Amino acid sequence: MITAGIDSGSLTTKGVILDGGQKIIASDIRLTGGGSKETGQNVWREILEQAEVSEKDVTYVMSTGYGRSNFEFADKNITEISCHAAGIHFLFPEVETILDIGGQDCKAIRVDRLGQAEDFVMNDKCAAGTGRFLEVIARALDVRLEDLGEISQHSDTEVRISSMCTVFAETEVISLVADNTSVPDIVRGVHRTVADRAVTLLRKVGITEPAAMSGGVAHNTGVVHELERQLSLKLNIPENPQLVGAIGAAVLARKIAEKR
Repeated sequence: MITAGIDSGSLTTKGVILDGGQKIIASDIRLTGGGSKETGQNVWREILEQAEVSEKDVTYVMSTGYGRSNFEFADKNITEISCHAAGIHFLFPEVETILDIGGQDCKAIRVDRLGQAEDFVMNDKCAAGTGRFLEVIARALDVRLEDLGEISQHSDTEVRISSMCTVFAETEVISLVADNTSVPDIVRGVHRTVADRAVTLLRKVGITEPAAMSGGVAHNTGVVHELERQLSLKLNIPENPQLVGAIGAAVLARKIAEKR
């Protein structure tokens, strides 16, 4: 039985195909851009080609994310909360608490032993503490987004970023640069701000170990380090945290197909 999951996010679109043994045999990630439907179709074609299967060979396709209702090839769509819970459970069956920080939102999810979401809190009304927040700060500092984690490791003194608003935080960072504040110190302070926001959400659902992190921001070692420091625990990080939603969609697609 072959199933697939497509996660159409605000910044990136991800796709995964699972084979009958629940092994990932194909995956793809690409920028969503201005056309989520077209990007999703491109991802769908790519993972089919990688897996060397035809569309007819796939038993069930589940879509999730902001653009989840755009795909005619999907048999059903479902919210990303359920998919992230199922995806992390597939990768780390013992995990009870999940933090997902994506491009435009941040989610704290508590799951049961079956990988089903018991409770969640989501920040999707403000870019503060998300991947977009970090992207804006990286641009203001004229550094690459993917280098922020490494840069923060060279900090000697933490600089506190007082504003949680993305626009005001960017202005604050520009002022710090004008005052000749060290860039690594600024980046470390930005990571502290992101972690503060995330920890607040986690405490609302209750933090129990083991815990895991998904989403593109999990690639940022500076944010992960600050989260682990504040939480006094080690976070489980998937090899590719951006794929978790798509993996969960494929896992849930398999469950539906098995019942049928």
